[in-house]
Amino acid sequence: MNTVVVVAAVIERDDRFLLTRRQRGVHLEGCWEFPGGKCEPGESHPGCLMREIREELGVEAAVGDELLTTTHAYADRRVELHFLRCSVGGTPAPQLGQEMRWVAREQLALLAFPPADAELIQMLAGARPTRSSSTPNPAM
Repeated sequence: MNTVVVVAAVIERDDRFLLTRRQRGVHLEGCWEFPGGKCEPGESHPGCLMREIREELGVEAAVGDELLTTTHAYADRRVELHFLRCSVGGTPAPQLGQEMRWVAREQLALLAFPPADAELIQMLAGARPTRSSSTPNPAM
């Protein structure tokens, strides 16, 4: 089974997270997700995420710490998923026709996400907002 390396941006503003919805005709269509995508061969995780955010949302991203790495086996592929904290300059706007919304922390668990996102959703939904971006991740 092939392993696909994917990076996703955890972008938080005013206690809300930026999410996009997977479009019809793609794997896991209709699920909400943190924006990002597949890494190209030789591409760094931050470099991939900056490219994906520019392509998907039309803004520049500053990539921060990795919050979580997880793997998930689907029927046809294995995904190695890296969630990184990011900030964006300007106002993100969907560039590919996808739905986008800012979702409050307490609303995350009410949306349909891909199974690979479950651990992150649980972590974010149970977390209290932090004002310091330099708080160490106890899982690392």
